Amino acid sequence: MTEQTTDAPAGTGPAGPTPVPQMPEHLPAPDPAPSPKPPRRVLRAVARWTVAAVVLGGLGAGTAFGITSMERTDVPGLATESDGRWDYPQLSLPALPAGSPRPYSDGNVAEIHHADLRRLLLPAPVGATVDKKLDGGWVSTERYLSEYAKDSRSDVAQTLEDAAPRHVAARGWTMPDGTSTRIYLVQFNSTAFAQHFMDSTSGSGSEAPLVGAPETVLDEGWSGAGKVPGTSSYVYDEVKPYGGARVRQGYVVAGDTLALVVQSRKGKESTPDVPFHQTVILQNQLLG
Repeated sequence: MTEQTTDAPAGTGPAGPTPVPQMPEHLPAPDPAPSPKPPRRVLRAVARWTVAAVVLGGLGAGTAFGITSMERTDVPGLATESDGRWDYPQLSLPALPAGSPRPYSDGNVAEIHHADLRRLLLPAPVGATVDKKLDGGWVSTERYLSEYAKDSRSDVAQTLEDAAPRHVAARGWTMPDGTSTRIYLVQFNSTAFAQHFMDSTSGSGSEAPLVGAPETVLDEGWSGAGKVPGTSSYVYDEVKPYGGARVRQGYVVAGDTLALVVQSRKGKESTPDVPFHQTVILQNQLLG
């Protein structure tokens, strides 16, 4: 889940300031006229801009860490219109139970996600058709395991059972161009269990292939931009020649939670780079 002749003042001319006529000495100088009050609409506008500046200042302090090290085209929402990224709804972190800290705050050394896991799922982008079976709610571990190839599924199932996951939430959708996306969030009892499951399913020499992607390699186009400090991301691409669809996958480990992002698209057009990387970045940031 890393980037714009000064006019002369009024009342002056080429020869300098225009002299002000002196009042006759025998007449008292009139009291200066009171300054006209600004119209109410001006006052209201000033008040609105003042409030907006305060709010934006507070928001900027909380989001700067996520964009200061990223190029403009790596920042969700700041790319050019032609780069192919999807139009996601405005994202916000869910409310926490009273007294519960965020996973990477000073008061949460165990990096536990106290928010409802379903609220941490990335929403579907504009124009997507949502998968009714993966609508952002809870799913079974069997549904999650169905993403893995049959010949490796039993091993992954045993590893998952040993890690004793607490919850699994998922959302899926299909875009008008046929690109299918599925995101799973698996929450464990500790960061150690989440990392162990990651190492066992996608670590060196122990990769568990997904359905439709018997062999994968590291995604050479992935720069890791936008990753929240403290999280880890692992992004893979299917080895050519692709099967019926090019399958891409990205894992994010954030404290006690692991995310799996799967994208595929049938046909010669393949799965585009930009929306896949964008989706991984945004899901990472929601978990951070």
